[in-house]
Amino acid sequence: MADQQRMLSRVMGPVWRRLRLLLSRGVLAIVNDANKLQSVQVQMLGDQPAWAERFQQYGFSSHPLPGAEAIVASISGARAHLVALSVDDRRHRKAGMAAGEVCLYTDEGDILHFKRGRLISVIAGSKVEVTAPEAVFNCSTSVTLNTPKVIATGDIEAAGEIRDGVGTMQAMRDTFNSHNHDENGGGGPTNTPNQEMG
Repeated sequence: MADQQRMLSRVMGPVWRRLRLLLSRGVLAIVNDANKLQSVQVQMLGDQPAWAERFQQYGFSSHPLPGAEAIVASISGARAHLVALSVDDRRHRKAGMAAGEVCLYTDEGDILHFKRGRLISVIAGSKVEVTAPEAVFNCSTSVTLNTPKVIATGDIEAAGEIRDGVGTMQAMRDTFNSHNHDENGGGGPTNTPNQEMG
């Protein structure tokens, strides 16, 4: 019986060692984002820092900071071929979200938050920039700009009325086109302007 156990240990020992090495936790030391597939140098418990290819979801890419944590897999249990399956950073993760919410975030505090109730919140520390030949906002009720100034480098065109707190542009046109003045010297009123406001 003892001989069988020793033989089983001798045969299964390498298998168990490889199984123990399949998944590990590590801390990122260096990130190389220049390659087609990002690579990270990871410090794993009891090992020298080693390089791993980092697999990310298609359409999403990030450049984590040193000190972020990773789950690292050893292909076939061999530490010579490492892949980082998941990287997270507890120092900067946005916590306290409601169930079902999704958030993109940076360590600087910029946030794209998909909230419950179909509300999307964007927070940028300095600027939101959109580059496109055309941008269309299909809003069924309104667009509100809470800002001290709106700047347009080209024409502004409106199919409907343009109004301020007093009245509309059309009311201003109507007033201008029909207004007159008293003549100098107490005569009757002048004619309406020769040129109407279009």
